[in-house]
Amino acid sequence: MNFIENRKGNRLHSRGMEIVTYECDEDHIIVEGRLKDDRLVETYHVSGEKRPPQTVHDMTIQVQIDCRTLIIEDVHTEMPGVPHDGCDQTSESLNKLKGMRVSPGFTSKVKRALGGKRGCLHLTTLVLAMAPAIMQGFWVHGSRDPGGRQITSDLIENYLVDTCWVWRRDGDLIKKYSPAGEKTR
Repeated sequence: MNFIENRKGNRLHSRGMEIVTYECDEDHIIVEGRLKDDRLVETYHVSGEKRPPQTVHDMTIQVQIDCRTLIIEDVHTEMPGVPHDGCDQTSESLNKLKGMRVSPGFTSKVKRALGGKRGCLHLTTLVLAMAPAIMQGFWVHGSRDPGGRQITSDLIENYLVDTCWVWRRDGDLIKKYSPAGEKTR
């Protein structure tokens, strides 16, 4: 089935996420994520009230990352567009990210800290989408110098092995970049 050919009518909803990494200083980066949900058609609330097309969610999270440890040192949240009066009260829940290391198990830690009634589903979704981008920003930040980042067995084991097909444990890239004489677990 070709879904493109089978879609009918107008677009209903759009979600956009943008994640950008900024240099801060030699040892830190700032990663900013923005989630924006737009309702693209007129709808009706359960009360029967008519609602025009509009932005439903517009949220930004900024995290400061220590590139030596991959620990989140600071968090800032802005929520200029939310659907309910109490939504903005959840921004403080992201303070639980301070001190958390972006490493294997990060997703589970975030869900335990922010999931369900402990936070906002949309902010949690954005944080989880930001994690791989934090790693990309970390790699780019450290690779700007021709001397570059040294690839250690710790980096390989904790951040590359089995993260995708080309970085599989028995693949060519792991063999190529494993420090001489060191074997991954």
